[in-house]
Amino acid sequence: MGTHIKSISAEKTWPLRHTVMWPSKPFSYIKLPKDEQGLHFGLFLNEELVSTVSLFIIQDVAQLRKLATRTSEQGKGYGSQLLNYTLKEAQRKGVKKIWCNARKDKTKFYRKFGFSETPTTFSKGNITYVIMEKITV
Repeated sequence: MGTHIKSISAEKTWPLRHTVMWPSKPFSYIKLPKDEQGLHFGLFLNEELVSTVSLFIIQDVAQLRKLATRTSEQGKGYGSQLLNYTLKEAQRKGVKKIWCNARKDKTKFYRKFGFSETPTTFSKGNITYVIMEKITV
């Protein structure tokens, strides 16, 4: 059995996004306005979805959004596997720069993958974010 990663629909990401990222908000809070235009990937453990991420590409720049791993499965490397896969897919599609709004307490995680913090920070829902980016060429 083990893990495998595949493309999934935006709708399949929503329950995990909601449970992991914003459980106290209404379900509609985790839906993105242009979700249908993104690429969505899921990591499955024994056929169960345990981690998701979305990628939005405009020309050669991509935004990584909503990386979420089931709380009980965090710290086991699933998010890292999924992010590595997504970065390779972005590069395969000609992306030269990838960026994300990282929760301030998750910047160490993204630095492991070559992301750098920009000076831009903001807050949303009492959480501080920093824009991080990675040049892929």
